[in-house]
Amino acid sequence: MITLKSQPEIETMREAGRIVGLAHEAIAKAIRPGITTLELNAIAEKVIRDHGAIPSFLGYGGFPASICASINNVLVHGIPDHTRLKDGDIISIDIGACYKGYHGDSAWTHAVGEISDEAKNLMKITRESLFVGLQQAKPGNRLGDICHAIGEYVESHGYSVPVDYTGHGIGTEMHEEPAIPNYGKAGRGVLLKEGMTLAIEPMVHAGKPQTRVLQDDWTVVSKDGSLAAHYEHTIVITSTGYEILTVNHFEGGNAL
Repeated sequence: MITLKSQPEIETMREAGRIVGLAHEAIAKAIRPGITTLELNAIAEKVIRDHGAIPSFLGYGGFPASICASINNVLVHGIPDHTRLKDGDIISIDIGACYKGYHGDSAWTHAVGEISDEAKNLMKITRESLFVGLQQAKPGNRLGDICHAIGEYVESHGYSVPVDYTGHGIGTEMHEEPAIPNYGKAGRGVLLKEGMTLAIEPMVHAGKPQTRVLQDDWTVVSKDGSLAAHYEHTIVITSTGYEILTVNHFEGGNAL
């Protein structure tokens, strides 16, 4: 069931989203060649807990960390460990925080040192696709309008969208209805209404869309080894459009 959030609920989710944004800002400042993903995990968890929230991901379905740290060909659900980032890597950081029972969820892909033009363009198009999709997030539109806009934009630039992983509704549960694929037909699907809270998250491969899950049962990689990028914001549908609840303020933040 899709729930419409009240103004007090949205206020609480706005604070959850603000905390997620602060954690992302701390991560963005810390990313450099030589740092480990476990160190990044500790940085984000400290920010979340220092602001009165708890990490949404820690223990979720048995996930062992507070963030997902996905390097290069890892699409999502990378587990932080002692791996040190190298110059030329890209890394997608996914962070969730639960504040007074409500969740915020956001992902961002970062360059580590100097990266290739291929990686820069993948990050650019994936990030832009998020905001192209968000342009369709307004009352009276259909969920498929968002999905279609993202998929069309990604594929028009020669990239692919893995079909097995989607965005989602969000609120008192980290994953609520509806599922939000990054492809679809415009004019189809759920009617968007004021008060809906959604996590919109393009996940994109530079190569083919197929994925596989590693033996840890979490880490999802591109089957052909191609680079992957991931951008996500939690939003609320307003009377006139949408509001981003997981705003960040580091360079490259929140607009096309």
